[in-house]
Amino acid sequence: MLVKLRVCRWLEREEFNKITEFATYIGRENGCSTFLVKADNISAMERVLDLIDELGAEIIGGSKNDIVNRLREFKIVEIHKHNNMYILRSPIYLSDYLQVFREKRVVRYSRLHRGFLVKPYAIIDVIARLKNEGLRIIDKTGLIITNEKISDLELSVPLRPYQEEALNEWIKHQYRGVIALPTGAGKTIIGLGALVKLSVPTLIVVYTKEQLSEWLDKIRRFVKGSTRLIGEFYSEKKIIKPITITTYQSAFRNINLLRDKFSLIIIDEVHHLPADKFRAIAEGILAPYRLGLSATPYREDGRHEELFSLVGGIVYSKTLADLISAGFIAPFNIIPVIVPLEEKLRTKYKELRRRFFVLSKGREIRELIQAAALGEQSAKQALQIMNEIRKILLSSEKKLDTIKEIVEKELKNNSKIIIFTQYISQAKKLGKKLGAPVVTSKTNKNTRNLVFNLFKNNRYRVLILTTLGDEGIDIPDANVGIIVSGTSSTRQFIQRLGRLLRPAEGKTARLYYVALKDTQEERTMKKVLNKAQEYLGLIV
Repeated sequence: MLVKLRVCRWLEREEFNKITEFATYIGRENGCSTFLVKADNISAMERVLDLIDELGAEIIGGSKNDIVNRLREFKIVEIHKHNNMYILRSPIYLSDYLQVFREKRVVRYSRLHRGFLVKPYAIIDVIARLKNEGLRIIDKTGLIITNEKISDLELSVPLRPYQEEALNEWIKHQYRGVIALPTGAGKTIIGLGALVKLSVPTLIVVYTKEQLSEWLDKIRRFVKGSTRLIGEFYSEKKIIKPITITTYQSAFRNINLLRDKFSLIIIDEVHHLPADKFRAIAEGILAPYRLGLSATPYREDGRHEELFSLVGGIVYSKTLADLISAGFIAPFNIIPVIVPLEEKLRTKYKELRRRFFVLSKGREIRELIQAAALGEQSAKQALQIMNEIRKILLSSEKKLDTIKEIVEKELKNNSKIIIFTQYISQAKKLGKKLGAPVVTSKTNKNTRNLVFNLFKNNRYRVLILTTLGDEGIDIPDANVGIIVSGTSSTRQFIQRLGRLLRPAEGKTARLYYVALKDTQEERTMKKVLNKAQEYLGLIV
C-alpha cells in the first residue's frame, strides 16, 4: 500500500529527517512538501498516523480513515480449533505478546499449523492479553466470543446471599474458578446459576450416576426453559444436547466426541480432576469457561494446586462455621465413641502388631506394596499380617453391639441415621444385626434407587453405606451419622459429616465416630478429628 503525504508548512531540519527515515521525499510545490510511504505493515501505518497527528500531514487521494481501517485489518487475531487445542493466527508477529504464556508452557508455536497452539484452559487469559494490546479477536470456533444464547433460561429458585457472592466472584474471574462450599450449602444451585448466566452450550461432569440423576432433577425443577435441551451421556445413553450431563468415566472415554461442543464446563466434586486419568477431561475439552465445585478441594497429595491451571483456582469459599452462624447449615456435634476390644482379640492384635513392626521395618503401606511387588518376602508377610489385623478389628462384636445401642437410642429420638463403613463384609453384618438396608458399589442401580427413595420417604430410618456414600448422595433430612470404619482422609470425614447438615427447624446433627480402644482405629480417629478441627474452624 503506497501512501502519498503532503505537509503544507515549513519543516524544521529535525522534522524533515524524521520523515525521511521511512518515507521518500518527492519534492516541494506551492508551499507543500510531498512524501511517498510504503505502508505495507503495522509499523509503517502507525507512523503515517503519527505524521498526520503531529505535523498536520494530509493524504493525497485518501483520508486518515483509510489507514485506520487498513490497520484494523492487520491487527487481528483469528482463533481456530484443532483437536484439543486452540490455534492463533495473525498477519502480525504475535510472539512478543505471548511470551509469558510460552514460558508457562500453555502456548507454543507450530509450523505445521502455521500458528500458536493454546491449551483450552488458558485461552481466556490469552485473549485478555491480546485485547489489552489493542488487537482485534475473531473467534472462528463459535465457543468463546458469542452473543448467541442456547435459549431464554431462567433460574426459578432464589440464590442465598453467599451463593450470589460466589457466583459474582466466579464472574469477576472471567467465568473460571473453583467454588468451595460445605456439603449442604447448595453448590448445585450455584452451578445452575452459572448455567443460566452464560446460557451457552454446557457440559456438566459428575462423579457418580446418582449425582447425574440429582443434577438432572434439579435442572428440570429449577431452570425454566431447559426441558428439551438436556442430554444424558453415560453408559448406554449417549445423547448430546446443549445441556449435557455426563460422568467422569464417560467424559474420559469419549473426549473426542465431546471436546468441541461446549463453551462452559461445570465439574462437580472437582477434587477428583487432578487424578492422572481425569485431568485429561480438563485438558481435552475446549470449553473456555470453567466452574469447579467441591466441599473439599484440597487433596492430601497436594495435587489440588493443579486446579489453578485446569479450572482457575479457588475463587470463593466458606467454612461450616460461617454458614452455621448464618443459619444456612445445621449445627452439629461430633461424638467420639471408644469401645474396648475383647480380651482374646486384644491379645492376638498386640502379637500381630509386634510382628508387623518387625517385618515392615518402619515402612508405610505404599512402600510395602512396592517392595512386595519386587518380590521381597518380609514385605509380603507384613501385608498378610495387616490383612489379619483388619479381620480382627472387623470381628469385634462389642463394637457392633455399641453401634446397635446408639441406633436404638437415636431411633427413640425419631432420628434418621446413616451408617458409614469402608468394608462390604462389615456393612452386611451390620445390616443383619440392625435389620437395615445396605447399599454398596455392587448394589445394582434399580435396587439402589429404590432403597434411597424409601429412605427419603421415611420407609427406612436406618441406611448402611460403604464408600459409595461419600460422593453425591442427596438425603436432605438425615440428622445422625455413625462412622464404623474410615480412612485417615479428612476429605472423606468432611463429606460424611456433610451428608447430615441440610438445615431444618430445630435440627442439630450428630456424627458418631466409633473406634476400638488402643488400636490403629483409635489413632486414625484422633488424627482425622484433629485435621477436621483445623479445616472446620471449630472445636471438635
